[in-house]
Amino acid sequence: MNIVLLEPEIPANTGNIGRTCVATGTTLHLIEPLGFHLNEKNIKRSGMDYWKQVDVRRYADYQDFREKENPKRIFMATTKAHQLYTDVRYEPDDYIMFGKESAGIPEEILVENESTCIRIPMFDDIRSLNLSNSVAIVLYEALRQQGFAEMQQYGELHRLEWKR
Repeated sequence: MNIVLLEPEIPANTGNIGRTCVATGTTLHLIEPLGFHLNEKNIKRSGMDYWKQVDVRRYADYQDFREKENPKRIFMATTKAHQLYTDVRYEPDDYIMFGKESAGIPEEILVENESTCIRIPMFDDIRSLNLSNSVAIVLYEALRQQGFAEMQQYGELHRLEWKR
């Protein structure tokens, strides 16, 4: 899977998303301009010691991303979409894009991709969810649909044993 952040502004969100990407074997694509430097301590703090393991790729702008990646399918996560994120069927090579925290994905991009715009349902008196939470919600639905392929699905206790 591929997570795309269009002009992310808050380093802690990107750090958290990076950690989620490491935990799921997902590539993180960052489209500039970024609202921070990737070497900031906030990125590393929220991504913990996992940040060096993130498969992260950077692009000068949206057009640069499209040209270099040429994604077959890219889902656009937006509060403006007509279909829910659970209504689509995800494939392993799909890209899921999220916009910057203050404004989301520009409407010019959304109207060009109306059929792949998705939303997370919520009450209408809130503008949006936190970016890193939104990424986790949608990404884990996509991975669930794929049977969590190659992911560890059962855990073991450190000191004790589960009763079986």
